[in-house]
Amino acid sequence: MKKVDNRCDFVLFFDVIDGNPNGDPDAGNLPRIDAETGMGLVTDVCLKRKIRNYVQLTKGNEKGYGIFIKEKAVLNRQIVESWDEANKGKNIKTPDEKRGAEESARALMCKNFYDIRTFGAVLATSDKEKSGESEDDKKLRKTAGQVRGPVQLTFSRSVEPIVASEHSITRMAVTNEKDIEKERTMGRKFTVPYGLYRAHGFVSAHLAEQTKFTQEDLDLFWKALQEMFEHDHSAARGLMSTRRLVVFEHETALGSKPANELFDRVTWKRTTNKPARDFSDYEILLDGQKLNEVYKLIAVKDLGNK
Repeated sequence: MKKVDNRCDFVLFFDVIDGNPNGDPDAGNLPRIDAETGMGLVTDVCLKRKIRNYVQLTKGNEKGYGIFIKEKAVLNRQIVESWDEANKGKNIKTPDEKRGAEESARALMCKNFYDIRTFGAVLATSDKEKSGESEDDKKLRKTAGQVRGPVQLTFSRSVEPIVASEHSITRMAVTNEKDIEKERTMGRKFTVPYGLYRAHGFVSAHLAEQTKFTQEDLDLFWKALQEMFEHDHSAARGLMSTRRLVVFEHETALGSKPANELFDRVTWKRTTNKPARDFSDYEILLDGQKLNEVYKLIAVKDLGNK
């Protein structure tokens, strides 16, 4: 397995047509929005969920590609099971021995779960408290500490203000017996007619070494960013698509340029004056030149001093 030697920074553009890319539960599931600017927002965890689902769908039967944060998962149970497997036959009695056991459990979980070695995880929860448990026993509970993941994403932000449309919908069936005489029930659905979103991300070679995140894992991550929406369609989300993924690969683990300087090289412009309703209403530019490739890998050393 080839290790990740170089730092990477990347820009992701994706869009939505007649859908809700990320509902806000604090606002009645309206599309997330920056209240001051009207820009649409999509959280980092929303994209991570889609990446996890993609990996589970495409690699779920392969060893080392388990998903820790998934539907109906009991996290404490998985932590305890990993602890027991990693420390089988050990009689752990002291805090120092516990620290070593935590490291063993943490390393095993990084090996077994793709999302832990990619995004990191808090593994400091433990098995449940036992009746009559002493303070010394509490200190020896089965935990695995915390993992800092090498891959991090920012919130996505629309390039222009979005409009959240509200639609009344009807249903011929009813949910409760008391409503049986009703002809139909009413509901609400919220969509964004069109929105182009931009996210930034970072890959740390040093943290990849700690979690054993490999080049093969990174290649799978790039593929997931390009294809994750193809396996996540729903009526609520409308049509979502990855439009451009620009990856800047540095020469070293520390990197040779600040991320913001690289991100500034990727811009966009409008091609029409009408309200945007399609990706053709925009162009994505790299150093002022139209970028046609969906996926573009750029060696930072080739960029010169622009």
